Amino acid sequence: MNPDDLAFVHRFVPCENAAQSPTLLLLHGTGGDENALIPIACSLGFAMNVLGARGRALENGNARFFKRLRVGVFDEDDLKTQTHALADFVADAAICYGFDAQNVIALGFSNGANIAASLLLISPQTLSGAILLRAQVPFEAQDKVDLSGKKIFLASGEYDPFVPVEDARLLAAMLRERGAHVTHEWQDAGHNLVDDDIVAMRDWLAQS
Repeated sequence: MNPDDLAFVHRFVPCENAAQSPTLLLLHGTGGDENALIPIACSLGFAMNVLGARGRALENGNARFFKRLRVGVFDEDDLKTQTHALADFVADAAICYGFDAQNVIALGFSNGANIAASLLLISPQTLSGAILLRAQVPFEAQDKVDLSGKKIFLASGEYDPFVPVEDARLLAAMLRERGAHVTHEWQDAGHNLVDDDIVAMRDWLAQS
């Protein structure tokens, strides 16, 4: 398979032992691209492949992973369509680049974290774990998918104007109810990322 044939514009950066190493699936926030989270991934200091994807939905010229009706209200039909497309992309990318499809950890921020949460609820086999930065509940999930054995790091801002505290707690509860081992950190921050997020992610990865 040719990289140009993959469904999402992307960037793949292999580590030295690409086939045996975990792969970080980088999912940017609104207005980002496939390169946006690479500096964060590099700052973590672990030998991991990096696969950065660019969202295919546009909002006023800004890339997103799915459409929304207004701030805080998602287009759930498009969210689910794009979630399935992203799952297929990861599977195809694993074949194309030769990384282990069973060892993919999402690292998503904001809109990217929300589609990562959707991946866990719709296509749990796509991810072995996830780092969800400023995520909220993507949709009201009825099916009780089995997330047993999956480790998830959730980082929320205490003063986030876009993700209410209750919504962040509900997401953590939804994932735990489905068997995931969830570490939920609260930062003295809003929707923006802070240095403590990097430290917390690094510590979590070291223990995972």
